[in-house]
Amino acid sequence: MQRMWRIIPESVLIVVVASLAGGACAMESPSIQRPACRVVDGDKLPAESGGAAALCTAIQRAAAARAPGVEFTVDVKVLSSSRLAATVTSEGQRLPEHNFASMDRDLTGNSFERFAAALADQLAQR
Repeated sequence: MQRMWRIIPESVLIVVVASLAGGACAMESPSIQRPACRVVDGDKLPAESGGAAALCTAIQRAAAARAPGVEFTVDVKVLSSSRLAATVTSEGQRLPEHNFASMDRDLTGNSFERFAAALADQLAQR
């Protein structure tokens, strides 16, 4: 033990021990949640729409505006470049699936906002 103290300064040992303890707590923290928005087959979305990131941003903004403070997760399936389906889970309950389609063109950023508004309205009614 004394040899270790001669080789490794005390301050270095303290930092190493503190970082190991902090890492263990973070891994077991109950506050770790899965992402609020998950998009499956996002590569089917038209590039001009902004993609999966734009879709999730629209959903999170609409939910914050229409259902502030409501915790939720949403799983969106991109069925084609013009069709979406989403399942929202809030307070442990799975809400009815939402379907959205654009009949005359591919999905756009405006399409995402309308879809997001419908999901947020469903959250607000809970």
